[in-house]
Formats: sequence, C-alpha cells, structure tokens
Amino acid sequence: MTTRATVIGVGHYLPDRVVENSEFTTGLEGMTDHPIVLETSDEWIRARSGIERRHFAAPGQMTSDLATRAARAALADAGIEPDDLDAIVLATSTADLTFPSAATMVQAELGMTRGFAFDVQAVCAGFVYALSNANALILSGQAKRVLVIGAETFSRIMDWTDRGTCVLFGDGAGALILEARDGDGTVDDRGILSCDLNSDGRFRDILYVDGGTSTGDTGFLRMEGKEVFRHAVEKLASTATKSMEKAGITSDQIDWVVPHQANIRIIAGTAKKLGLPMDRVVTTVQDHGNTSAASIPLALSVGKARGQIKPGDVVVTEAIGGGLAWGSVLLRW
Repeated sequence: MTTRATVIGVGHYLPDRVVENSEFTTGLEGMTDHPIVLETSDEWIRARSGIERRHFAAPGQMTSDLATRAARAALADAGIEPDDLDAIVLATSTADLTFPSAATMVQAELGMTRGFAFDVQAVCAGFVYALSNANALILSGQAKRVLVIGAETFSRIMDWTDRGTCVLFGDGAGALILEARDGDGTVDDRGILSCDLNSDGRFRDILYVDGGTSTGDTGFLRMEGKEVFRHAVEKLASTATKSMEKAGITSDQIDWVVPHQANIRIIAGTAKKLGLPMDRVVTTVQDHGNTSAASIPLALSVGKARGQIKPGDVVVTEAIGGGLAWGSVLLRW
C-alpha cells in the first residue's frame, strides 16, 4: 500500500467589492486619497490580459480574514471540524504582519487548538509550493489532514500610477484539505501523484516588491511584463511536463489544467505547448484578475462548483512568480 495525500474538501472566498475595468478610466475610489484615473481602457486591459474585473478587499479586511473564510468553506465541503486538522500551510506574499504568520491567525480564528500552522512565501507559485509541502508532511507521517490555503490582498501593494501592473491584480483566497489515504501506488490512485518545484534567483529583478526591512516600508510591486511573459510559457510547460513524467502520465490522460491565473495569453500559450485544447483548461482570470498564490485554489474551487472538475479527474496545476519561482502539482481528484 502507498500513502497518498488526497483532496477531501475545497472552498474559496472573494471580497464583496467587484472592480470592473471601466472603473480605472472613470475614477477608481477608495484606494488613495483621491480617485484614480488611468490612461487605459477596458479593451486595452482585456486584449493584453483577458481580465474583465477583479475583487478588492474592504478597508480593514486582512489576508487572514479572506483565508479564514475560504478555510471554513473547505472544512464544510469536507464535513470536518477545525480540530480534525493536524496542520495549516498558508501561501501568501501579503500577510497581515511581518510576524506572526497569517496561518497562525487563521488557526486562532477557526478555533483550532491543536497541531501547527505556518506560511509559505513563493509569490504566485506559493500555492504549488504549499501543496508540495503539505504532501511531504503527509507522506512523512507528520500529519494526516492538512489545510492548504492561498490568500492575497495584492491591492495593498499596488502603485496606482503604474497602469501596466495595477490593473492586473485582485484579492481573494482559496483552500483545500488533504487527507492521508491508502493507495495502490499506481496512477489510478486518488491524490497527489507528483510534484515539481524550481527557482532561479538570477531573475529576481523582473518581478519584485521594492519594500521590506531593507527600506523600512511596504513598497510596491514592480514588474517587467515582457520579461516575465518570456519566461512564463516555457517554464510553466516544462514543469507541467516534468510532473507528468514523474507520475507516468501523458498529456492525453490530463482531464484539466488548472494554471496560475495571471494572463490569458500565458495560459493559452502554455496549453498549446502542452498540446492541450483550451476546453480542458479551467480559467477564472477574467473574473478574478491575478490573485497570486490564491489563484490556483480559487480556480480549483470554482472549477468544482461549475461541475468541471469531478472525482477521478486527473488535474495538473502550474504557476510561476517572483524569484523567479515556479512549479507544478499533478493529482487525481
């Protein structure tokens, strides 16, 4: 028998405020002391990213708040209580505080009085890193049930004068619960079948936040979009292929690609490179924008709610973010 980390529940949460592309041209309220008006258009944003709208957190609504709401939805979907969990792994780049971790804040809000909780920071690749770590905790016997969350409030680190970045990002959270279950050690097992993680710090300057302990302030997101795009398609296709090879799965056996929802052109380019049609790709970027570490669990939860992802389906997730950091996880739902 082989132990597999198997998905038993999934959920998500989006803040109430929906911001349409048109608000950037008519005057976006509430983000600075005065309305933000950019030289852009709905057509320009859609053509370059596929994004039509995104959600922004309310004043005072923190990343841990979003994460807790998504966690409760996943717990309800799994039919278990917080103290049935052994661990929480939370992927975020926008934690409420430098420390303690947002994961421990979620642990407290859920009323979870046992186990352990910690954050993982790999920006947009954060959720696949968190999922891989949760898988390792289960396979090593350190945990039997792990809540894995991706949550972000990227609206708090936007430079609202930079139309090339501030129109791309949104806030949200997604969560899933992994449980140790026995499998036969074949590709027919439910659960995580393979993981692949990568990073290359030589490319840190093409996507970063210009603040932190070195500057004494939070800073703003900075991105060289063309350079990120150049790396993204090749690296995403490569890591997804590696996960398939590790699992002994071929592309024709993939039911769904659930990619990081950064840009529809990157998503389509990666699918083409993998030889998979877009009707086998779960896309939410049009409604959520780029929610960084939250985008994959959000898309998994939405994909299940839509009736796309069903028990037994083979799903490959892949993401790339600042670092550069990228990776993939292949699982049978």
